[in-house]
Amino acid sequence: MTTTLTRVDTATAAPLKRRRRAVGGWLAVLPLLVFTALAFGLPALAMLNGAFTVKDPATGATSYTAGNLTNSLQGAYLTALLGSVELSAVSAALGALLGLPLAQAVVTSRFRALREAVLTASGVLANFGGVPLAFAFVATLGNAGVLTRHLGLTDKGWDLYSFWGLVLVYLYFLIPLMVLTITPALEGLRSQWREAAQNNGATTVQYWRHVALPVLLPTLLGGFVLLFGSAFAAYATAAAMVGSSIPLVTLQIADALSGNVLVGQENVALALSLDMVLVAGLVMAVYLPLQRRSARWLA
Repeated sequence: MTTTLTRVDTATAAPLKRRRRAVGGWLAVLPLLVFTALAFGLPALAMLNGAFTVKDPATGATSYTAGNLTNSLQGAYLTALLGSVELSAVSAALGALLGLPLAQAVVTSRFRALREAVLTASGVLANFGGVPLAFAFVATLGNAGVLTRHLGLTDKGWDLYSFWGLVLVYLYFLIPLMVLTITPALEGLRSQWREAAQNNGATTVQYWRHVALPVLLPTLLGGFVLLFGSAFAAYATAAAMVGSSIPLVTLQIADALSGNVLVGQENVALALSLDMVLVAGLVMAVYLPLQRRSARWLA
């Protein structure tokens, strides 16, 4: 009888313990949820409301319409959005292609101090941007920059304040970001796979083509998407370097908010911001499944 009661008590206590753990987990994460709601939720709702709101200049009355979104996908605004997508895609593709061999060299290096130094520098440079980065490139490769004058780059057609000049500047922080992203995946490649390929007569090129790259492909695509998002959201560097000479959506948003071009376009700027959020949402929708897929192979 005592044994039966003990079993019943244990069976009853187990669900209670699980409920207490669940409640404790929610209480622990509650401050983060509140912070997220205040820091991201309220601005997102304000942006969404403003993107669909139009104010009558005569009466001051407001009404809801999709006119702001329509305007944000026409004319100069659409050109700026497509320009940002093109710049981000090119910069991300080059950053991924250049970051992969650099990360592989770091992973295979026999010098631990060099490896740690490169990874530490990548962590710093991946977050180095804005006006200081723009000033550094202007002083080095601008029209009157040190290297521009000494190497005569102007006579050879070099222009920092162009599309490819901006790509070069973006690569300064995108390549280190790719190194940080792909290094854990490269470390997850098992040595047994290479040994098995070599035992079956595969060359190094064949190993990378048929074994390593297929395993790394989800991580590579995820890194490309991450780099795309980072370049797509960049503002201060482009604003300090090129101003409005290159159409970018972030610069158009700043001009619309400040009224530099047209007065009363603040809500169109919010619609442009909503366009950026939608693009970023698509980016994350691609990135997260790729990360989960790569984790199954490299865990």
